[in-house]
Amino acid sequence: MVYTEVLNKNKDFLNLYHRGKSIVSKAVVIYFKPNGLSCNRFGITAGKKVGNAVMRNRAKRVIRQAYRENELLFPLGIDIVIVARRYAAEVKEDYIDSFIRNHAVSQIESYLSSPEETSK
Repeated sequence: MVYTEVLNKNKDFLNLYHRGKSIVSKAVVIYFKPNGLSCNRFGITAGKKVGNAVMRNRAKRVIRQAYRENELLFPLGIDIVIVARRYAAEVKEDYIDSFIRNHAVSQIESYLSSPEETSK
C-alpha cells in the first residue's frame, strides 16, 4: 500500500470507534477520522460474529484487497478502520470494492470538506 501505514494500536482503534465518523453497509462498517499526518493509516477488524477463523480471514482478505484497489481515491491524512460484518465473508470482492469506490470515498470527502469540520 503506497500511501498507507498499518493501524495496529488498540488505543487508535478505540479512538476511531468513539470519536470518528462511520459509514455503514450490509458487509462492512467504515470508521474514519482526520489524523493530521501526511499519510493514511488503515486497520481491519473481524470479530467472532463473522464466523470461524477461515471466514474471518477471508473477510479481512477481501476487505484488504478492495482497499488496495481504491487506495489512491482516498484523501490523504485520515485514519480508517473497516469492521467486517457477517455478510463480508460471503460476498465477492467486487461488492466491497464498488461500495468503497461509489459511496465511502465520496462521503469521506464531503465530510472532510464541510466547513464545520475545518473550524474545529
